[in-house]
Amino acid sequence: MEDRPTEPESTEPPHRRAFLTKSCAVVIGGVVGAFPVATGVAVFLDPIRRKTGAASNFVPVASLNALPEDGLPVKFPVITSRVDVWTKSPLTPVGAIYLRRSGPKSVQAFNVVCPHAGCFVDFVPDRKSYLCPCHKSTFALDGKINDPASPSPRGLDELEVEIRNDTEVWVKFQNYRAGVHEKIPLA
Repeated sequence: MEDRPTEPESTEPPHRRAFLTKSCAVVIGGVVGAFPVATGVAVFLDPIRRKTGAASNFVPVASLNALPEDGLPVKFPVITSRVDVWTKSPLTPVGAIYLRRSGPKSVQAFNVVCPHAGCFVDFVPDRKSYLCPCHKSTFALDGKINDPASPSPRGLDELEVEIRNDTEVWVKFQNYRAGVHEKIPLA
């Protein structure tokens, strides 16, 4: 009979060796698999880290020639490109404003949303004032509250206006929180 080399006998039981092998495979697989998962999560969440659309930028609204010189307001839609977290929408209506001339080359802009409960105010030409149909708040041409008993906590929200190229009316459109005394911008 030939002498066969004998394998050295291990002192570890076979089930312990299998456990260590499987454990090492799980750890290595987890490390290798974590990189693509982390990359996918970063790509998915990337739009959230970016600033959203041009809510705080000036947008063109009307021509100065479209506003009557007598100072009566005219309602205009605000149309701009919107960018939210994952969606880009070109030329979308985002709100409405009243524009009125306050001088030959100056314009006042008011958001149409009532600061009391968020209803849309109407301009009543016969009364030369704005009226909220929800709770009958009235506002003067300059946006201030007409009636001290009005439920509105503040006057109409005035917006910044720029006249560009001598005829273009640009407005910094913004919505504000309703029902509070402070003029708090909404995101």
